[in-house]
Amino acid sequence: MNATDILRHIDHTQLKATASWDDIQKLCEEAIQYGTASVCIPPCYVKRVRERFGRKPVICTVIGFPLGYATTGTKLAETREALENGADEFDMVINLSDVKNGMFDRVEEEIRALKEAVGEHILKVIVETCCLTEEEKIRLCGCVTRAGADYIKTSTGFGAKGAELSDILLFRSHIGGGVKIKAAGGIRSVEDMEAFLEAGADRLGTSSGIAVLRSAGRMEPLQNTEEGT
Repeated sequence: MNATDILRHIDHTQLKATASWDDIQKLCEEAIQYGTASVCIPPCYVKRVRERFGRKPVICTVIGFPLGYATTGTKLAETREALENGADEFDMVINLSDVKNGMFDRVEEEIRALKEAVGEHILKVIVETCCLTEEEKIRLCGCVTRAGADYIKTSTGFGAKGAELSDILLFRSHIGGGVKIKAAGGIRSVEDMEAFLEAGADRLGTSSGIAVLRSAGRMEPLQNTEEGT
């Protein structure tokens, strides 16, 4: 698998609470230069990125991040504002309290409401696998599928653990045919990226993918990009 093949599956990510505008600009410049699937950025930067960079890169943002226990109304307001500001893709965090209370119908209803709000835009559903039992993971595959979301995503990257290959394989066995998989959190080597893609992940959420590929000698250093490209 060459670097270009890997890069087109990467959501190039910067979600630290302390992320500066310089950090976000660098992220976007790298994404444009190397052709990543998207940049994944905090909602507060969506409008500024769209104004600065135009239609490239694809902008992904997060909803209810990172804990997920905001109300559905709050998540919908976040989603609609991000959509108005120019976001293309949305990674929502489910309410894990509802999961632990066995209220999977509420989880499904919330996912469906956000998918209706984004319409044809991509919705990825973060389930935070490190907090779940196997039975809960399986039931959430059903919720994501029935609610019409586009992806199930393993992790926020802020939990106790990130993506694990066993979860990708479990998801593959239980999601519907229209649902894809995003692995995120703890993906820090070329071997990790290749393994998750080969296991069935379609997207990789990582802040270090480009740096890892570069340090492994798989790609050239970043060149200057023109404003608005």
